[in-house]
Amino acid sequence: MTQSISPTIILHSSDNVAVTRRPLACGDEVGHSKLLARDTVPRGHKIAVERIPTGCAIRKFGQVIAYASEDIAPGAHVHVHNAVMRDVSLQHEFCVDASAPEIVPASQRARFNGIPRPSGKVGTRNYIAIISSVNCSATVSKAVADHFRQEQRLSAYKNVDGVVAFTHGSGCSSNGYAEGYHYLTRTLAGYASNPNIGGVVMIGLGCETNQISLMLDEHKLQENPTLGTFNIQAYGGTRKTVDSAIDRVGTMLHEVNRFARTSCYASDLVLALQCGGSDGYSGISANPALGYAADLIVKQGGTAVLSETPEIYGAEHLLTRRAATPGVAQALLERIEWWRDYTQRNNAELNNNPSHGNKAGGLTTILEKSLGAVAKGGTTRLNAVYEFAEPITQKGLVFMDTPGNDPVAVTGQVAGGANLIGFTTGRGSTSGFKPAPCIKIASNTPMYERMSDDMDINCGEIITGEESIEQAGQRIFDKMLAVASGEKSASERYDYGNNEFVPWTIGAVM
Repeated sequence: MTQSISPTIILHSSDNVAVTRRPLACGDEVGHSKLLARDTVPRGHKIAVERIPTGCAIRKFGQVIAYASEDIAPGAHVHVHNAVMRDVSLQHEFCVDASAPEIVPASQRARFNGIPRPSGKVGTRNYIAIISSVNCSATVSKAVADHFRQEQRLSAYKNVDGVVAFTHGSGCSSNGYAEGYHYLTRTLAGYASNPNIGGVVMIGLGCETNQISLMLDEHKLQENPTLGTFNIQAYGGTRKTVDSAIDRVGTMLHEVNRFARTSCYASDLVLALQCGGSDGYSGISANPALGYAADLIVKQGGTAVLSETPEIYGAEHLLTRRAATPGVAQALLERIEWWRDYTQRNNAELNNNPSHGNKAGGLTTILEKSLGAVAKGGTTRLNAVYEFAEPITQKGLVFMDTPGNDPVAVTGQVAGGANLIGFTTGRGSTSGFKPAPCIKIASNTPMYERMSDDMDINCGEIITGEESIEQAGQRIFDKMLAVASGEKSASERYDYGNNEFVPWTIGAVM
């Protein structure tokens, strides 16, 4: 970093805190009106640039992120020891910032080498999925997939990316009419329909609540050469079912291998927007850079899917302003209210965030975290709000209601139809999410260098002033086209994604 770069960043003219570009020792210049640091302040944390009296608002991004729990002097470290979360009164204006993006004409759109499906969707990968209807069939499902993980079993099928088991811990002992049951069946059907899946084998025990035949009927799926079903009890037990399912996959491989890559428009991309292990830089570098890339996807005629409702809490007013219609804005607020009720009846709070790692990285309250997280959604109009795992049919920027837990959130987005994932991280995340390739985007250079094997893109040079958000966003977009065309992401090189299928478990288990 050159000496001409200020050691802190002030993000908005109304902010009374700055974010440190590097660790500051007591007595170091803050870079604001010859102010000196009164404390040791870690990298990515906040420092007061003016006096903040007890009870007064602490502002970052031009928004309230916390309140002072004691008098905070200029130059003092601002964090959990002197800042507290309180409810804030947000003004939810509808549609005032909503404007239709300029869509690139089809003849000028970017292209990638995708996998067209008979449904009209386009995949970025070509997997065969072994889906268990119930936890009782999970072991059998994994045994089938493991058979094809052995060396040379897929060597003759160059267009097949793998056979992967999607198993879970539910499917029975629950009310077949309840919310959680519908979330599960919608998720399983959504994975079966995802464009990154070329073939499906569904395996059940036989006596579970989640009957495969009923699930297929409800979601308008039918058995065919690339969709088969098995009932362990009817087939005569574990060994017979495993052997029969292996045979079925063997036959299916010939069909799935026929799906070859060809030139497709970027409008066929459905990008899931995610963050995990966020830090004080995430909302300044990686998230807005991913947001810029999301804007590019939208302008190409594609889709970007924001989610993690508990992690937009306190920033939802920024999204209602961008809603395409009052109905879309209202739908978002209804999901926030659902979460208020959900957390209350489970003796929890929406502001129980940030996590230990988030706090170590400089995030003090959920308000601060949410304001940074929303930046992943870019600047374009919000066109729709979906419940968990609902099929995504609208183009442009949309929102899906999910928990903040990364594997659960991504599971919902992929079930909805996402074929690519952009995932920002400040602390360092190592997960992947088959069948959709996941691009990991680092918010800061020290973490990127420390975990370079797990990262695809470094946005740390935004912090040091060596790169703009727009430049980093363009690099992310270019990487997305390359990965969508078959280039392996970092998480794929380590074969992540076999354990991150986590349907949202909600409701009573009886």
